Amino acid sequence: MKRRLADARAVSTLVANLAAQISRRNRGVNGLALIGIKRRGVPLANRLAARLHAGRKSKIPVGAIDITLYRDDLQMVAETPIVRGSEMGFDINGKTLVLVDDVVFTGRTIRAALSELLDYGRPKAIQLAVLVDRGLRELPIQPDFAAKVIKTERADIVDIFLKETDGRDEIVLTRNETSQKAEARGQESR
Repeated sequence: MKRRLADARAVSTLVANLAAQISRRNRGVNGLALIGIKRRGVPLANRLAARLHAGRKSKIPVGAIDITLYRDDLQMVAETPIVRGSEMGFDINGKTLVLVDDVVFTGRTIRAALSELLDYGRPKAIQLAVLVDRGLRELPIQPDFAAKVIKTERADIVDIFLKETDGRDEIVLTRNETSQKAEARGQESR
């Protein structure tokens, strides 16, 4: 069963709320840089930077990292992985970095991103911003900023669609049959 959790307008509102959380926590944007995890983290980082930059003189640096070679499941993913490359056009030393991704689940993608970032230098701090936190971590990694938190089962699928990569903005939850039955049992017992 598929269920739309957010349409284009709701996604825009979620991004705005995420930008506000980041600005509030960091008391502005001085010394801040955004790093998007390829694929959908990059357009989100650019959207956040545009919102955070609005009304300010200085631009917020935005970088992009490809964690392919840092994955702990690289052998299982592909015999010859496709590496899209990272773009870090600024020095990260001493900056507060906001690592941006579309969804956080097990924490393994974020672990890989942290390993890669530290190869570029020593930032002052690294914060994590995600559009959706779906829980069920396998590693002790939590986002500092989450626009939407949803309760999921391990087999559920959360799809984030963004205009820049998919032609539309939308968040969709696909529940597997086991999740649907458990949810129905939970509602019956209430």
